[in-house]
Amino acid sequence: MIPLRDTIDSKGYPIINTALIVSNVLVFLLQLGQGEALQQFIVTYGLVPARYSVPAISKHFSLGQQAFALLSFMFLHGGFWHLLGNMWTLYIFGDNVEDRLGPVRYLLFYLLCGVASGLTHLFLNWHSQLPTVGASGAIAGVMGAYFLLYPHAKILTFIPIFFIPYFIEIPAFFFLGIWFILQFLSAAGTPGHGGGIAWWAHIGGFVFGMVFLKLFLRAPETGIGRQIRQKTSRKKSNRLQLIKPKRVADDPRVYGNLVITPLEARLGTRKILNIPSGAKKRLLKVTVPPGSRDGGVLRLTGAGPELGDGTRQDIYLRITVAQRN
Repeated sequence: MIPLRDTIDSKGYPIINTALIVSNVLVFLLQLGQGEALQQFIVTYGLVPARYSVPAISKHFSLGQQAFALLSFMFLHGGFWHLLGNMWTLYIFGDNVEDRLGPVRYLLFYLLCGVASGLTHLFLNWHSQLPTVGASGAIAGVMGAYFLLYPHAKILTFIPIFFIPYFIEIPAFFFLGIWFILQFLSAAGTPGHGGGIAWWAHIGGFVFGMVFLKLFLRAPETGIGRQIRQKTSRKKSNRLQLIKPKRVADDPRVYGNLVITPLEARLGTRKILNIPSGAKKRLLKVTVPPGSRDGGVLRLTGAGPELGDGTRQDIYLRITVAQRN
């Protein structure tokens, strides 16, 4: 299962989440430039439990290096696909958590989740000499927060079945719950670093993410955080939107709802629509013309449910013009 996006629109541009993604990419590029010194780079800035538990090893590192590694390890990655998977997951779930916490609290939350996940792995693999790298633990914390904040959100998920693309919406509590159970089963079934994946770091990050969320929601948002929110409010709606066609009263036609912003209504925009079962296509590209008004209707010919004679109904999209903030 590959998550594509969630159905919760963030009101503001996720400046911190984007900065975290960019930072991870830049550090990965720095890794690629290490050449033969890459292994030493990983040992120095990755999380190696034996550095803290074995005196003969810990004496080679200063107190500052030991402390910094608890942060730096979460910006390193074991390869391109490791980086891509982590950053895509952070992209999907992080914006909504940042939207709820605000940029300043979200940054502190993310870093604390990463440290907590690292400490969980460290204490449960106390004498391991294998370096642990990756943002997975911190991102697991973000997923734990999302689990509490938006349990009824839907995750648009791509499932390849015999090379046929299939798209399905999965409730967030189910998607994330299954993910957590799989992490736990994997951790219980493999010793230590089994398979090269720090399962307990994922579990620790997820659990501490839920705990830290409760604490951060009680902390007041800073003035700079509110200022950043105002300046980063979105001017456009999501490009990919879910449309749920339905009939209204005795009207035989099928209707859906498309949400755009005042700027998009004035200038026009293009959207990709995901239409659930009963539709002709799973994904449709739609152009909203300039000058569209709230309550206006767009007709999607042959995109609706199949009729008895083999033809398909049209879908009438009602346009809703809504402010992002």
